[in-house]
Amino acid sequence: MKVLHAAAEGVPFAKTGGLADVIGALPKYLAKEGVEVAVFLPLYSDTPEMYKQQMELVYRFSVHLGWRNQYCGILKLEHQGVTFYFVDNESYFKRPGTYGFFDDGERYAFFCRAVLECLPAVGLKPDVIHCHDWHTGMIPVMLKQSRNQPFYDWITTVFTIHNLQYQGVFSKSMMGDILDIGWEHFHPDGIEFHDQVSFMKGGLNYSDWITTVSPTYAQEIQDPFYGANLEGVLRRRQGQLSGILNGLDYEEWDPHTDPYLKENYTFRSTKRKFRNKQHLQERLGLPEDGDIPMIAMITRLVPQKGIDLVVRVMEEILQLGVQFVVLGTGEARYEDFFRWAAERHPQQVSAKIMFNNELAHQIYAAADLFLMPSLFEPCGLSQLMALRYGALPIVRETGGLKDTVLSYNEVTGEGNGFSFANYNAHDMLYTIERAVRFFHDRANGVWDTLVKRAMKCDFSWEKSAKEYAALYEEVLGKGAAM
Repeated sequence: MKVLHAAAEGVPFAKTGGLADVIGALPKYLAKEGVEVAVFLPLYSDTPEMYKQQMELVYRFSVHLGWRNQYCGILKLEHQGVTFYFVDNESYFKRPGTYGFFDDGERYAFFCRAVLECLPAVGLKPDVIHCHDWHTGMIPVMLKQSRNQPFYDWITTVFTIHNLQYQGVFSKSMMGDILDIGWEHFHPDGIEFHDQVSFMKGGLNYSDWITTVSPTYAQEIQDPFYGANLEGVLRRRQGQLSGILNGLDYEEWDPHTDPYLKENYTFRSTKRKFRNKQHLQERLGLPEDGDIPMIAMITRLVPQKGIDLVVRVMEEILQLGVQFVVLGTGEARYEDFFRWAAERHPQQVSAKIMFNNELAHQIYAAADLFLMPSLFEPCGLSQLMALRYGALPIVRETGGLKDTVLSYNEVTGEGNGFSFANYNAHDMLYTIERAVRFFHDRANGVWDTLVKRAMKCDFSWEKSAKEYAALYEEVLGKGAAM
């Protein structure tokens, strides 16, 4: 079985969010399942030079976008047992960063068409093209227009929603000018969205199967609150909609071997976690005291992540006698708030308004509790990292957070963290108070049991890769029967 992944970003070549982590991990685990995998990415100027030097140019041609003939180079690189292909056009991709530019519609229309048109020349005929998020949403649409060519006739498509809020909506003038797609596709069951063109709707309406990154999110996005005005499309296609939980790359995120930690540990040696907490307290200038519960947040500072709840009750949280550590960047109002909180409470709050991978690893290893009060969360990886490192998550019950964190039940003894249901600051505060109480009552053994249970949870990519491989087989079987 041959599967081609197409995406806008992938670790270690380009990253802005969790999508990149998925593309960096899922293909290599699919390869372990016997799937023949290739990945297509744009070649950005920010792609590390060490990888660019290893790439081989395998094909160059012109891509037609309306009246334009644009140069396209296809470069190839083998990485961790997976073949990566990079779409090169300097006018589109030689810029700082990945997306967020005025011509993103044209840039990713070019990318979609380049991926499809180069396949015969580079000797790739996939059984499945797996498209990720809106940037690749036009591939299923363009593929439908190529069905009269024998090479493309039996290729099936899977489209994964990583975050429905970002949809790639552009002017309908793109139809003939750039997309070269007939107007028969410009309707509500096609790619039309409020008299504009939606790349996301292209993926939702034209792919053979839709997946998203957790079972709960697959249900949530069929309701108006989470559906971002596409809930009707998703309800109509619910028979071809699956939720497969993202995994975590346990080769990178392993407290037993993590090179960034002061002292490595496993669920059998959780007392060594204390050394990492002590080291982080020293590094951040906080009082070095293992009996002070440390709550951490490593996040984008945006409304989706529930930052408004934290702002609302920050003073009450600190009155619990905790240390509060924040790492991340985002909206200026949130960045300013956490800087202010750190200045006001230097003995309790540390705010690092930056991204620092080494520090992130050290925070996961040091923290006692990890706070994720998200308004919505398609899957979330931070809670999986926290579990892996024995930092008990405090989460709101939404999306992938609900699927991975089970609130501790004092009657049954079940659970691997703490959770609350309503998007309410005082519900969150009550849950934090409850978690802190269990931390201080460590002598009864409950805390240690929860930490060990959290660390033994299996959210590795092996399980998710098996589910994707089975889905590809099912989709191919349905395609052959049609």
